[in-house]
Amino acid sequence: MSTPQLVVHRDKELMAEAAAARLITKVVDAQAARGSASVVLTGGRNGNGLLAALRTAPARDAIDWSRLDLWWGDERFLPEGDPERNVTQAREALLDSVPLDPARVHAMPASDGAYGDDVEAAAAAYAAELAAAAGPGDRGGVPAFDVLMLGVGPDTHVASLFPELPAVRETERTVVGVRGAPKPPPTRISLTLPAIRAAQEVWLLAAGADKAKAAAIALSGAGEVQAPAAGAYGRSRTLWLLDAAAASELPRELHPRASA
Repeated sequence: MSTPQLVVHRDKELMAEAAAARLITKVVDAQAARGSASVVLTGGRNGNGLLAALRTAPARDAIDWSRLDLWWGDERFLPEGDPERNVTQAREALLDSVPLDPARVHAMPASDGAYGDDVEAAAAAYAAELAAAAGPGDRGGVPAFDVLMLGVGPDTHVASLFPELPAVRETERTVVGVRGAPKPPPTRISLTLPAIRAAQEVWLLAAGADKAKAAAIALSGAGEVQAPAAGAYGRSRTLWLLDAAAASELPRELHPRASA
């Protein structure tokens, strides 16, 4: 378990731009070291804001997009192309603008796909895809993602792991179907905490005053069942990227000096 590190930016726009620059560096370094890189994307306003900033970043072409594997931390179990699906929003924000290898874009199944409305079968299929991509030294049946990004919800949820619901208690499976999510749509697919913790680095994104209480709870010793964000950490690094509004309720001892 890595100790969380905090970086606080002046506002959400600067946070997105800085996170995009940070991600470019991580991907380029991984590709230089191993020939490829693996990143888990997150949806929501902060995840999509980072992707939009990456699209316009001057250094984006330093990435060899054909040697980048993209995965998702969770997905709304809706028909292919639905505007609420994370992959649809990611394509609009960035993916359609860069030369990715389609075979390395690992979208989670849609509700009108091969598994129909069976969300558990769809989750099991994604788990199998992750397992097939894992190397012999990787842990827990998933690749050792270079960076796994998560948005933090106002209720402290990450991916589609909501407080007290069964999915946040899962210890064996890497991907689960989620029913009865407290925010729409109620049916989703999500990585579990064990899969998240297999990543080398986990980045948690929080911007806006509505995220302030969640950040304070998760970083102040809360349990992961009550505050799923508290249970999201990477093998080598756990990085919280916040704007000043989201950091406004952190205990004084946790609040770093603003970086910009």
